Amino acid sequence: MGQATNSSRVRTHAYVGVAELQSDFLLQKNAILQRLEEFASVKPAEYFYELAYCLLTPQSSAINAGRAVEKLKAAGFPAREMEPAEFLRQTDSYVRFHNTKGRRLKEAKEKFPEIASRLRDGRSGADLREWLVRNVKGLGWKEASHFLRNIGHRDLAILDRHILRNLKRHGVIHSLPTTLTPRRYLSIEQKFLEFSRFVTIAMDELDLLFWSRETGEILK
Repeated sequence: MGQATNSSRVRTHAYVGVAELQSDFLLQKNAILQRLEEFASVKPAEYFYELAYCLLTPQSSAINAGRAVEKLKAAGFPAREMEPAEFLRQTDSYVRFHNTKGRRLKEAKEKFPEIASRLRDGRSGADLREWLVRNVKGLGWKEASHFLRNIGHRDLAILDRHILRNLKRHGVIHSLPTTLTPRRYLSIEQKFLEFSRFVTIAMDELDLLFWSRETGEILK
């Protein structure tokens, strides 16, 4: 956590509900910090499954995506040859666009040695994210940020609808964007980071707090 940046950059007059936010955070602080510690403790052997989860979540239930990943893991994917889509279309782990996402998982399997090498070479989270977006089919800025956060990287915004709604609620942004170009994504991320410094709660901690507000759970 940090202090507020220069007042010319932090629009304090626009922020609302700060006291409420800080109170909410104190109630959930221990659980949020524990979850972030769990992300930082993920073993490299699990990185592929974290990547798979983030490839499956867009426009799908996070719970079902998690179930699908667990089924794939139990079946031996990616070591064994199989069609991932078969697991994604099952009722209790149904993932939308399962055929396309199944192909994305197979492509990620083929590319994963290169991905793993990049993750080990000491690059910053921001540099890794840009590389992932450019080189892994199915990963946009949000999904790449999500993957890296889930393996312990910090200070990358996961700008899904839950986060954007809460940023608007607190006056960080004036309206919900209809699309997120890379430039727009990075602009909102910077505003989110400045807000986190102003309220002295790390951006990653705010992310989990906002998620818990929306879903009732501190999910990954």
